[in-house]
Amino acid sequence: MTDIEVRAGENPELDKRLGDGLYEFNSTTTGIYDGELFSASVEDESGEIVAGVTGHTWGGHCEVSRLWVHESRRGRGVGRRLMEAVEREAIRRGCTQIGLSTHSFQAPLFYEGLGFKRIGTMPNCPTGHEQYFYLKSLVS
Repeated sequence: MTDIEVRAGENPELDKRLGDGLYEFNSTTTGIYDGELFSASVEDESGEIVAGVTGHTWGGHCEVSRLWVHESRRGRGVGRRLMEAVEREAIRRGCTQIGLSTHSFQAPLFYEGLGFKRIGTMPNCPTGHEQYFYLKSLVS
């Protein structure tokens, strides 16, 4: 075996291979094969992306990976509309919950206002801040 070298930067090919391998293992182990990615974006008048969301659903769970709104569009309901679209899609796919994480300096109050409950905290991630983990039930 050769030495392992950690490289800086993205590696989309490696990321895809790892994701495919993990999905194969997880699906074979659980018998759940309904995993599916999702994405949605908002563009300005010139076609520039000013907000978006990505994630996946699998086994009745929806996971939001990233949500971003350009600062010029924040506080105008764009993030709320994106999350409402994700919730509708999650329900359509048979999900009973949505999970996500955010940092203490990002949007915890935003998610709490959408009905998410904090279920965990990772301290000093990054140093001097916290990462919060949230869950929202989609069943009454």
